[in-house]
Amino acid sequence: MSKRFNLREFQQQLLDRLQEQKSRSAQISTLGVQVGTEYWLVDMPDISEVMSLPMLTPVPLTKPWYCGIANVRGNLYSIIDFGLYMGGAAILHEGQSRVMLVGQKYAFNAGLLVSRVLGLRNSTEWKHIEQDGMNLLQDEHGQLWHKLDVPALLGQADFLQIGI
Repeated sequence: MSKRFNLREFQQQLLDRLQEQKSRSAQISTLGVQVGTEYWLVDMPDISEVMSLPMLTPVPLTKPWYCGIANVRGNLYSIIDFGLYMGGAAILHEGQSRVMLVGQKYAFNAGLLVSRVLGLRNSTEWKHIEQDGMNLLQDEHGQLWHKLDVPALLGQADFLQIGI
């Protein structure tokens, strides 16, 4: 009889640990990226893929932050230098730079060129700070992070108007 009770207790403990792990992994749903000297968080559901910079076809008479068009497995994506778009320096097209394909769930094929990808971040317990009229998150090491609102970005008139 005691063996059956221990087995039942073991099964309950195993179920509890699986549920705890599932809830912990659900919390980590943001990707950390570096754009120039700034750190950004992007919700994972807004990203369809992260990839190396593909071959670009330049588009004449566009704004400086518009890198060009890339063919990604038969789909055309507008590639935007996110650093330049946000008013910073241009992102070097080097080994660590990556393109985040965003907006596919919003029927908008765009890729954001970032300096490097820093990996998954769990920002649920980070401190919220308002600085210069912007809401930022501060991690446990004191680093400040911006939160990218992809739907708001895709709706900005300046983002949609690439021509000069």
